[in-house]
Amino acid sequence: MPMTVEEMKRQKRMLGYTYDKIAELSGVPLGTVQKIFSGVTESPRYDTLQALEKAFKSQEGDRIEEAAAMYRARQQGNYIIEDYYALPEDRRAELIDGIIYDMSSPTSVHQLIGAEIWEQLKSYIRNSKGKCVPMLAPLDVQLDCDDRTMVQPDVLVVCDRERIHMNCVYGAPDFIVEIMSKTTRKKDSILKLNKYMNAGVREYWMVDPESRKVVVYDFAHEEYPVIYGGEDKVPVGIFEGECKVDFGEIYEYMNFLYE
Repeated sequence: MPMTVEEMKRQKRMLGYTYDKIAELSGVPLGTVQKIFSGVTESPRYDTLQALEKAFKSQEGDRIEEAAAMYRARQQGNYIIEDYYALPEDRRAELIDGIIYDMSSPTSVHQLIGAEIWEQLKSYIRNSKGKCVPMLAPLDVQLDCDDRTMVQPDVLVVCDRERIHMNCVYGAPDFIVEIMSKTTRKKDSILKLNKYMNAGVREYWMVDPESRKVVVYDFAHEEYPVIYGGEDKVPVGIFEGECKVDFGEIYEYMNFLYE
């Protein structure tokens, strides 16, 4: 059986292939390649899949081993996105300015807060028929559009849909939320704060489940930091305050975890 489309997508990401490169190696027309990998063609023909497979099978082993060897040879501060993609699939990490930061698995509190914030943002955007897109981790964000940084914000909103690609967001989101823990507090409040501000993120929230505080940096309106409590309805600056995230409702829903 030939590789599945999902398997090919993973190899495309690992090898850094463009649609043009896949078309060149497989002999499949570029338009067909684009339709299959974008999901427009949901059930590609068997012979087309066999042809596409050649693009990955021919050089797969050499390229993956080469990427892994390069990763082993580099040191912190010099890693690039190719090294990031060469990491084992079960290793959660971010790449920031050439440094790889390992990420622990999120807690139940972390996941519920992120999901609830996303749900309230999504409801507002849909009800107001907005064009912005709310998204959740894990999702790669190529923040600086270079090869030295790839982050995975907990919650993000992207208003320029051209920045949303099949495998990542390319460029700075408009709005980012990071849900802090003891292990991420320093990175979220210092390193990422500066990265997001310099990259052009319009608004950044740091949510602390332990203290139930929300620290808001509204870079676009030059209003920061503003600190809210766990009972507050926090206005979203990118929507001119018309959308408010109700943290009282969120924590009330989650009370069973704090008992």
